[in-house]
Amino acid sequence: MSETQRDVMEYEVAIVGAGPAGLAAAIRLKQLKPDIGVCVLEKGASVGAHSLSGAVLEPAPLDELLPGWRDKPPATFVPATRDEFWWMTRRRRYRLPTPPQMANHGNFILSLGQLTPILAQEAERLGVDVFPGFAAAEALIDDGGAVMGVQIGDMGVEKSGEPGPNYAPGPQIHAKLTMFAEGCRGSASKQMIRRYGLDRGKSPQTYGLGFKELWQLPPGRVEPGLIQHSLGWPLDNRTYGGSFLYHLDQDRVYVGFVVGLDYEDPRMKPFEAFQQFKNHPLVKPLFAGGEILSAGARTLIEGGYQSAPMLEMPGAVLIGDAGGTLNTPKIKGIHQAIRSGVTAAEHYAETGTSAGFDRRWRESAGGRELRKVRNVRPGFRRGLWFGLANASFETITMGKSPWTLANHADHLALRKLEDYASPDRGWGERELPPRDRLAAIFFAATAHEENQPIHLHVADTSICSTRCATEFGNPCTNFCPANVYEMVDDGAGGRKLQINSSNCVHCKACDIKEPYTDQITWTTPEGGSGPNYQGL
Repeated sequence: MSETQRDVMEYEVAIVGAGPAGLAAAIRLKQLKPDIGVCVLEKGASVGAHSLSGAVLEPAPLDELLPGWRDKPPATFVPATRDEFWWMTRRRRYRLPTPPQMANHGNFILSLGQLTPILAQEAERLGVDVFPGFAAAEALIDDGGAVMGVQIGDMGVEKSGEPGPNYAPGPQIHAKLTMFAEGCRGSASKQMIRRYGLDRGKSPQTYGLGFKELWQLPPGRVEPGLIQHSLGWPLDNRTYGGSFLYHLDQDRVYVGFVVGLDYEDPRMKPFEAFQQFKNHPLVKPLFAGGEILSAGARTLIEGGYQSAPMLEMPGAVLIGDAGGTLNTPKIKGIHQAIRSGVTAAEHYAETGTSAGFDRRWRESAGGRELRKVRNVRPGFRRGLWFGLANASFETITMGKSPWTLANHADHLALRKLEDYASPDRGWGERELPPRDRLAAIFFAATAHEENQPIHLHVADTSICSTRCATEFGNPCTNFCPANVYEMVDDGAGGRKLQINSSNCVHCKACDIKEPYTDQITWTTPEGGSGPNYQGL
């Protein structure tokens, strides 16, 4: 297959990922330079199929890019009315002052999966070629060491790795500039960060694993525009994270939960923690008698300013979550992704090169926003109460403290079984759906061709039944939200790893949290595979 003849498609700018960063970049490029060729490649079956965010939008960057977007907003579009912030215990909750960064006056609750198709339509109207189902398998490098585009993954390859009867070789996309806008922990972005040493001298990146569900509730329970966040139970004080409840119209609500992947407990089960939160005695009545409509999971890139890699390399840039632009204290990333894409487009339109983009972003409004809150997230590495006190200090000083706190690599935080006594989280029976991870996969509408190669590469499966089982208790079976990793009977009295790759919702937590460096590598499956989120 290495000598397969491939079509070559030429563009001036190729953008990998049809999220808010990639589409904003495409739109801004065509606004500034209508005659250049621009394409956007999306691995999902359709634009928006893989889009998942809370999502509360800070609208100013989108207003600047598309002034009339509010005239035809997404179907899910609710102005924020008021905020609540809660501290949860096992049976009670206590109202706390809402942190200034989390105040949402003037913002909107919406569906990112419904917003991105609107952006894609505008990009296409301007002349951008948008290609859903095109998964970028790897970057192409020219003889001078610069990125010259991407290789699209082949279609119709059998699990054995051989071409099947429906085999179609993926084309090569050649471009003067490639923008990687793959989102959190994108596979090609990860390759480029490593190849060019873009994280050299940076603080280690840190992540969160987020869950989200859309519910239809009985009439009268929802207060449209109400935004509720909480911290505390069922997480212990050493584990960063919390919940959100976003009240929509039409008796619907978004509920979600985020667990920082720098947690220590090898027995921690993030999916189960989320479901347990819903069954809290003061939360459960909201959902009783309701119906879950859709669900999903994804990782969030939380490291912030000091963990963002160098965003430029010869022939390419990183934008959006691929470059770590999420504002964790705000719990918002869409406005930052749009800013990042627009800044990259304006930089290329003015200079014709990737050189200088990193500095331009860091000096822009988006970069300054991240620098201002750079010390908030790493403060929680020392526990909840220190983190809250530190966050208050950073807020009061407007982020002008003379130091920059370091982050730590998430997989190194995991403690060994013999060294860690897992706390009693007070978990009880979970009566609300979904009751297990397999049921949640149904609500994510995830699908992969069963006969395609496994896209989750485990370097040494023998470690799973020996060293990892003894030292950590196979944490991949705990943190994966889709039951992809399962230890089963090997038929000889032992245990072996079974990879249920067709379950994968592309969250990439396994690529981040497995305790042995490079033991699990997430790669792109066949284009069009994965979840098909509805209304999330």
